[in-house]
Amino acid sequence: MRISVDEDRCCGSGQCSMLVPEVFDQREDDGIVALLDASPPTQLHDSVREAADMCPTSAIQVEDVED
Repeated sequence: MRISVDEDRCCGSGQCSMLVPEVFDQREDDGIVALLDASPPTQLHDSVREAADMCPTSAIQVEDVED
């Protein structure tokens, strides 16, 4: 899995960082998403997909790649 985020689309809702804090955080100054791990371990993949689905602005893109 490879994750990318579009910071320009992010509205700072924080749902991703609450759901998968190992992968997503928020910048302190404006609340915009901060990607902590662009290639998370397998056990987090389902949660990352859920975070991407829940993102109100579709700022999180998930690509399935083979390791």
